[in-house]
Amino acid sequence: MTIQLKTMALLLAMVPAVANATVVYKWTDADGVTHFGDRQPTGTQAEQISVRSGQSNLVNSNSSAQQQLNELEQRQRAASEESLAVDAAATRQAQRKTNCDAAQQNLEIISTNPRIRITENGEQRFLTPDEVSQQKQTYENIVEQNCGAEQAP
Repeated sequence: MTIQLKTMALLLAMVPAVANATVVYKWTDADGVTHFGDRQPTGTQAEQISVRSGQSNLVNSNSSAQQQLNELEQRQRAASEESLAVDAAATRQAQRKTNCDAAQQNLEIISTNPRIRITENGEQRFLTPDEVSQQKQTYENIVEQNCGAEQAP
């Protein structure tokens, strides 16, 4: 009789463990409808849901926590690098616009005024026609480089 009693107690002790081992699968079909079932569907990735704890795990997920952490860090690093590249491009574009505007203003001034006065070494003097022509060419080059579409480096 004691053996039967011990066997019965052992079986009763195992019932919660067996009940906890129940597995439910969750998947979404092609129409976007979510399904639940006790068998894993074929040809579709399903989530394995622990009924007792409410926690879910992806079926066929072989990646460890360290691998997942490494992947997350790589994605964050890539996003950070992309953000830096976007910021650098925006800064470069703003600098090009500033250069373009300044060169266009200088080109307009040098084209419309026959005499250009500059200050050199604390003294003022007028540019010679050759110097005006040279400055005009310089400003035209700056306009060409900064006002058009940006060329790939």
